[in-house]
Amino acid sequence: MTPSTFTNEPLANFADAAQRQRFAQALAEAPRIFGQDLPCLLDGRSVTTGRWLDSVNPAHPTQVIGRVAHGTQAEVERAVEAARRAQVRWGKTSIEQRVALLRATAEHLRRRREWFAALVVFEVGKPWREADADVVEAIDYLEYYSVQMLELAKGKSVGQRPGEANQYRYIPRGVCAVVAPWNFPLGILTGMSSAALAAGNVVILKPAEQSPIIAYHLTRAFHEAGVPPDVVQYLPGLGEEVGKALVEHPHVALIMFTGSKAVGLSILRTISVPVAGQRVMKHAVVEMGGKNAIVIDDDADLDEAIKGIVTSAFGYQGQKCSAASRLIAHEAVYDRLVQRLIPAVEGLVICDPVEPRCELGPLIDHDALVRVRQAIANGHSSSRCLLEYPAQRLPSEGYFVGPSLFADVDPRSPLAQEELFGPVVCVFRVKSFSEGIALANDTEYGLTGGVYSRSPSHIQEAIESFQVGNLYLNRPITGSIVGRQPFGGYKLSGLGTKAGGPDYLLQLVLPKTICENTARHGIPLE
Repeated sequence: MTPSTFTNEPLANFADAAQRQRFAQALAEAPRIFGQDLPCLLDGRSVTTGRWLDSVNPAHPTQVIGRVAHGTQAEVERAVEAARRAQVRWGKTSIEQRVALLRATAEHLRRRREWFAALVVFEVGKPWREADADVVEAIDYLEYYSVQMLELAKGKSVGQRPGEANQYRYIPRGVCAVVAPWNFPLGILTGMSSAALAAGNVVILKPAEQSPIIAYHLTRAFHEAGVPPDVVQYLPGLGEEVGKALVEHPHVALIMFTGSKAVGLSILRTISVPVAGQRVMKHAVVEMGGKNAIVIDDDADLDEAIKGIVTSAFGYQGQKCSAASRLIAHEAVYDRLVQRLIPAVEGLVICDPVEPRCELGPLIDHDALVRVRQAIANGHSSSRCLLEYPAQRLPSEGYFVGPSLFADVDPRSPLAQEELFGPVVCVFRVKSFSEGIALANDTEYGLTGGVYSRSPSHIQEAIESFQVGNLYLNRPITGSIVGRQPFGGYKLSGLGTKAGGPDYLLQLVLPKTICENTARHGIPLE
């Protein structure tokens, strides 16, 4: 890869026996590090607080992956003060040097790819392919934002005239708090932090409570690659404590968040009002999830549609913000689609994700299990259940729940309107393609959506009318690729930013105009 080009990292091919063996070996070796007590990493020092957060394997909740020190207000103050000092130095570090350090981090992840993916399997319950893709996404972000920053460093062309020189360049925003989700514990965390670092901002990582071990080892990877330890700090803790304190801190200039709508909107409300000691207007990049729909036209290829629906709705147990949770089918194909979809879903293999045959693993934690079970119970009372996976086929241990399909759902009901991280899908019947698009748009979210159709006019209608940030035509609606399908939504899904896209870094810098008089007179004094 040359400095000015970007190529996506290839996904693992588990049809290759050698690759299967390497991954199986990594899964066998990863537990050697389990059970450790891991500190906060602040200002180049390991810090314990006397409070601990346990991280457990959602497939076997009695298995503790590790404990991490729980940050307090004192650690927040310590991290921010260290970050403020580091910002002066990091902001002046050449872009070429920053890029070199990010690429060294990417190389570190490449060397330990199977090990990191195995950790993803254990800590958040992703099956093999999903776990490998998480690491691949992290590598892609490191490389992609390196290329993008080299381009951004050239500045923009502005008008000139004799006697003056005008420049338009970009400077860092300052101290950045990265508040990360658990569902892409390496990919999204690396994406947000690497973008901020490339742009010249120092970073305080606040991982999700469910995936702090992966975040710890990513922070160590940055440090081992040469990123100064005060430039990337690791501060785990509860969102309502540590995350809230970082968002409110007067010296945190930038917040990068991926998670729920409620928390995202709270962040935007908080930063809109300056507090004592604050000297910059805070900026936030927030991605807040979706209630995503796939529309099936009357001429759709049902073979392709069913494969795409299963992948989109049930990949990683439906725990992706891009996952399909609403299926809208034209009445001409509705019955045939449902008749074929039910056995396709019933045939999914649910088991411990360490097994290569696993297609659905566990939900992330007990709270998630309770929420999804309650949603299924509500579906039974208010809708018609097309399919509920037999409980006796689920593993006896872990946070497992089977996929469910519901019909005759009230389009205004919580089941049809509220985001639910789990394998639950509402199926709707419509009389026309246009009605399907209108129903798909009838939600406050606008993240991803899909259409299966062979009609050029209907595809064009979807392009013009489907209110989503990422629209997928005749393919699954999950699995966006860095640099190829920049990811992010609008409405109440986000602010229109696109992770892995050419405009993303512009959110993390401030433009600065310099105008110099080049027609000076006189001789400078010595």
